Amino acid sequence: MLTQRFTRRRFLATSAASTALVAMPHVRGSFAAGKLSIGFWDHWVPGANEASRALVEAWATQEMVDVKIDYITSQGNKLLLTIAAEAQAKTGHDIIAMAAWRPREHANLLESVDEVMGPLIEQNGSVNATVEYLAKSDGHWIAVPATIASQIQSPCSRIDFMKRYAGIDVQTMYPAGSPPNAESWTLDTFFKAAEACHKAGYAFGIGLGTTNDSVCAAGAIFQAFGAELVDAKGNITVKSDAVRQALDYYARLARFFPPDASAWDDSSNNKWLISGRGALILNAPSAWAVAKRDAPQVAEQLWTHGMPAGPKGRFAPFLPSFWGIWSFGKNKPTAKSLLAYLSQPQSIEKLVVASKGYDLPSFSNLTTFNIWDEAGPPKGTLYHYPNRYNHQILSIAGAPAPPRIAAQIYTQGMMTKMILRHMQGEAMEATLAWAESELEGFIRT
Repeated sequence: MLTQRFTRRRFLATSAASTALVAMPHVRGSFAAGKLSIGFWDHWVPGANEASRALVEAWATQEMVDVKIDYITSQGNKLLLTIAAEAQAKTGHDIIAMAAWRPREHANLLESVDEVMGPLIEQNGSVNATVEYLAKSDGHWIAVPATIASQIQSPCSRIDFMKRYAGIDVQTMYPAGSPPNAESWTLDTFFKAAEACHKAGYAFGIGLGTTNDSVCAAGAIFQAFGAELVDAKGNITVKSDAVRQALDYYARLARFFPPDASAWDDSSNNKWLISGRGALILNAPSAWAVAKRDAPQVAEQLWTHGMPAGPKGRFAPFLPSFWGIWSFGKNKPTAKSLLAYLSQPQSIEKLVVASKGYDLPSFSNLTTFNIWDEAGPPKGTLYHYPNRYNHQILSIAGAPAPPRIAAQIYTQGMMTKMILRHMQGEAMEATLAWAESELEGFIRT
């Protein structure tokens, strides 16, 4: 855990570059003053923590607040354990970073942020339905969507392999500077491309494990079939024709994944693509960023674009992060002032740039920052990453089940487990019966 404390005295001693941030428009809280403790996610991109530190420091000097920041790693579930410990002890940071499912899990201990979110939505545009699903409880906002760590698990394709082996020009399908031209990019096309690239020795790098990337991929494709394991009312719907279709499709598709896909974690797809062995992965632009540094000959052939469409639409896996304010926090008005400041367009753009375009704001009006236009090589490779044309539905695996149940579907990797069971020879109806039994347990708990 990295800790930094900022005071007015320290801020005035910093460089002119940091001082220049004071000119940025800010939102002054009615009672902003005193002390504030923040638990931020410890970003994997070098320099990204410095951007959030500089923004907080600028705000702190304006509001005359003594701020302490802890940068908490997610490795070894350190951030998750910190959240759980603070919730149990009812003491800790005033503001805490939370991954997708955590706000609803701790809804009864989070301060309402309606007064923050109302003006932000009016200013920055609407947020998508997945953000509302995860950050609203009983009609009230309980967390503010954080730009830091929010991401779309987009397809990232090898331009050359997809063209040579699958006959697909991903740059023409998703041209930089223009709307998608992707009517033919369907699940059927995706299947044929996976088969062709696998035959050529360059498998699609999609995992079948129970960590985020594998679960997100399965969730989006299930949703493209309209396949819900549990519906929005909490009814178990796993024995539906839509689920049967999705399970059959994915079990056939997965035969074109790497042979050890069932053992993959969230770093495996990155390594697969960077090694030069993969034609496509589903992930945020982390693999491209690392390839740009370590394997430039791979990076110059990578293109991030949209998901294939299924019978019920084009769904993209979205993993939003949030900032929550504990209801037992000691300085809640000041915490709200800071979150409003960090959610101003100028602040958000600085965070996006510092993350090399990896971090995504959840607000609809903030999808056109220059970094996504200019990133390269190849130039424009991230142009379609922020879903700027709303050509796909941003979703999370497990939805639309009530969040308490959906979180268990997600964290237990129910869909990938079903796929593996059926792939390994278990009859369709036996797999569905097993899943139904597991889901009944989730509902009872």
